[in-house]
Amino acid sequence: MLVSAAIVGMLAGCAVGQDFRRPDPPAASTYLPGAQPSETVAAKGPGGAKQRFDIGTDIPSEWWLLFRSESLDRLVRIALEENPTLAQARARLAQAREDLNARSGATRYPAADAGISVTRRKVNLDSLGVTNVPEPGPFTLYNASISVSYALDLFGGNRRALEGLGAKVDYRKFELEAARRTLAANVVNAAIRQASLRARIGKAQDLLEAQGRQSAITEDRYKAGGVSALDVRNQNMLLDQTRALLPPLGGQLAQVSHQLAVYLGREPAAATIDEFDLDTLHLPEEVPLSLPSSLARKRPDIRAAEALWHQACANVGVATADLFPKITINGSLGSQRTGSGDLPSGVNVWSIAGNLMQPIFRGGELRARKRSAVAAYDEAAAVYRQTVLQGLQEVADALSALEMDARTLQAQADAVEHARAGYGIARQQYLLGGISHLALLDAQRQLLQSEFDRVQAQADRYADTAALLHALGGGWRDLE
Repeated sequence: MLVSAAIVGMLAGCAVGQDFRRPDPPAASTYLPGAQPSETVAAKGPGGAKQRFDIGTDIPSEWWLLFRSESLDRLVRIALEENPTLAQARARLAQAREDLNARSGATRYPAADAGISVTRRKVNLDSLGVTNVPEPGPFTLYNASISVSYALDLFGGNRRALEGLGAKVDYRKFELEAARRTLAANVVNAAIRQASLRARIGKAQDLLEAQGRQSAITEDRYKAGGVSALDVRNQNMLLDQTRALLPPLGGQLAQVSHQLAVYLGREPAAATIDEFDLDTLHLPEEVPLSLPSSLARKRPDIRAAEALWHQACANVGVATADLFPKITINGSLGSQRTGSGDLPSGVNVWSIAGNLMQPIFRGGELRARKRSAVAAYDEAAAVYRQTVLQGLQEVADALSALEMDARTLQAQADAVEHARAGYGIARQQYLLGGISHLALLDAQRQLLQSEFDRVQAQADRYADTAALLHALGGGWRDLE
């Protein structure tokens, strides 16, 4: 049971202001306009399996396990334990809980204080006009007292304040959950990007070796008079162009590895990060797809916005209660003696009093504060609605992207197949003198580009699958 709900149920009596009502879930039955796809197309090669959407199924809390990679699972778990951003969120949650505990104790129970004082005195009788009495010597006065005070919460201002602090605890809780799921998604995306870069580097290196062999053949043919010096230069130019691709890709790979180290809460220089390949990541073929009506209860960022809305509602009650009278009861019990050992022997001082304070004129301050609280409530309501719409958009975008990714990968896989076959034919024709060296170079460029594009399409499909699972509330731990 969430903290704010527990406090509302525990507090009795009348409280001014409105009680917060949980907003209704989204009314839409689908995320996309028109018919929602139930599956994607398939493509040839790795990562090309058909994906099916299991509509109405909740996302598992450890959704990254759907990629079936032990290394990825290990990395995510380390990040969830060691990341300093999560440590900050945990500390903020602990602070909010203690703020609630402090206000709860001060509100629900009377305040009692004990005091002891020792005073050394001397009475000057002459200053009092007494002249015919011997002057007394100095004496010590010992005083012990207990004072108790309690503010009656007749109009519920304190109860609304506790309700607001409870909602703030809920907000910090959901903030922590949102940070957890975002961190998990960032680790998965970084691993996919690392795998994509490694694959592109591998393709470039393979092509570099092939071009190196072709360059040697071209040199031999030039020496034999079979090709011109221009053909040799063109082949070497293509070799250099392919070689120039490697440093930027290597730099991007290093940056991704550094980012992964930071996600794990480690220094980039000291971190040992598993190396990911696209072949070790498996595309989830059965993708859970929860309904829009449950999205608002499954995404912690939406729940956090709801908690802030709840807090704003409670603050309106606090501002309203400030317009009404406040009653405080005070009492004290004490003893005064000239000897410390005589203090417990009797009570000679006590008092009890009631205090009623009704605001009369504050220059419009209190009503302005209430209007401000109402405006903050309206703002929080708008933020909540925007957060829900943003969540629905993220799911819709990810669904559309997955459908397009599958079609793109299908086309790129066919393009690679045709480019590879075309390059093989071009190479044979070139060796037989059937085509020019320029035509062979063009076939090589087409193969390299198609290989790169296919790797990117495969990585995009993996990344957008992770984005969909994240948008649906993946990583959520139900706190109710």
